[in-house]
Amino acid sequence: MPDSSERPDPQSPLVHEALYRGDEALARLSGARIVLCGAGALGSHLAEHLLRQGVRQLTVIDFDRVEQHNLGTQSYEEGDIGAFKVDALRARCYRATGIEIAVVGQPLTERNAAKLLRNANLVLDTFDTSASRRLVTDACAALGRPCLHLGMNTDYGEVHWNEGYRVPSDVVAPDVCAYPLARNLVLLVVALGAEVALRFLLAGQRENYSITLRDLTINRDR
Repeated sequence: MPDSSERPDPQSPLVHEALYRGDEALARLSGARIVLCGAGALGSHLAEHLLRQGVRQLTVIDFDRVEQHNLGTQSYEEGDIGAFKVDALRARCYRATGIEIAVVGQPLTERNAAKLLRNANLVLDTFDTSASRRLVTDACAALGRPCLHLGMNTDYGEVHWNEGYRVPSDVVAPDVCAYPLARNLVLLVVALGAEVALRFLLAGQRENYSITLRDLTINRDR
């Protein structure tokens, strides 16, 4: 907790974070290079969330377009339907924070993974397919880049570091719209993942957690 005698600018949009974490912490966050893989339910909220907490160098990778069924769980609006998610997210983040994020509107592949991930101080994986998650997992391990995975399944969510992470199987559902996913779980996993990411960037801590929505329980995993 920062010294109460050193008050940040009360007009700053980060005044509350500065009071909680301190100006030095915010300065460190502003210099951290973060690559966010996925701009869906978790990634779209996480991007703006991190910017509002002091992150300033953020790259988002995704090649999907916004669809009608995304609006319940993702941060997009009616006017974004049909647009590439990264473009809609870049505009939303700028309107919300005045920060211009970098975007990559193409798939992450074995050919470009090293180029896109090698300079990151932290990689955040929110992809929604096993193949994409496995690619991030293997690429970060090969590059020696710290990688934090955020994922959900029905009423279960997890935030786990690459070491010991097990790539989950794809969810089998007849229709993506029919897959059960609660918005409250999305936002809980985003908040939990953001805090774990900030603790790593500021203090080098690597904590793993799982969460279940039905009983509102958060467990610290090994």
